Amino acid sequence: MAVNVEIVKSEKDNNLSVIRKFTKRVRGSGILTRLRSRRYSTRNISDYVKKKMTLKKLSQKAKIQELIKMGKMTDKLQ
Repeated sequence: MAVNVEIVKSEKDNNLSVIRKFTKRVRGSGILTRLRSRRYSTRNISDYVKKKMTLKKLSQKAKIQELIKMGKMTDKLQ
């Protein structure tokens, strides 16, 4: 959803007053607050990606267990 903020400079306005009007209009529209709230939000992970990550972790665990059994790797937890 895009909101355009437009300011028209009249003859009486100097540059600073136009900037002040613009910032006031931007604050009133709430554009910056919405953008800042979305800044650090993360998307939900899809079921397919969750499944893929879980299968990858399980296969890595199995490889590590196999290496421990063969004596090529020491158990880190003990």
